[in-house]
Amino acid sequence: MKIILKATIEKLGVAGDIVNVKNGFARNYLIPNNFASEATRGALKSWEFEKKAIQKREDAVKAAAQELAGKLEKVDVTIPVTVGDEDRMFGSVTSQQIADLIIEQGIEIDKRKIVLDAPIKSLGTYDVQIKLHPEVIGTIKVWVVKDQIESEEIEEEVSEETTSEESTEE
Repeated sequence: MKIILKATIEKLGVAGDIVNVKNGFARNYLIPNNFASEATRGALKSWEFEKKAIQKREDAVKAAAQELAGKLEKVDVTIPVTVGDEDRMFGSVTSQQIADLIIEQGIEIDKRKIVLDAPIKSLGTYDVQIKLHPEVIGTIKVWVVKDQIESEEIEEEVSEETTSEESTEE
């Protein structure tokens, strides 16, 4: 089925494109959610008028995404994690954790926009990309550090166990 996209759909096209999609995808998802309309002669004519308004909206969204990318460049996120022997992490850092810490700094971001090529499973500094718009990608610096409080508690427990073992041996 030929449709006219009213919004930019990742992996399908940008607003204004005429694309061929499966009938079910068009009828059950794109058209009901107002992402597209069927490409009839009348729709093609009226589309020319709507195209300019949609392009203006897309430009505004892109400009807002670029502004947000500028704000994100200044953001550093520190994630304290629990580590075991030899500074090995328990689990990994998720996009949800990163998103929560960015939101705490006053910037609204969806966790699905955070691009993690591979799970973060070790301490260190990482540059994490955030796809704000199909043409705009922001980058933040993520510091994964040892959680000092939990590390101190673990050391205290180990020292208490060794002292209790020593006292029982005597």
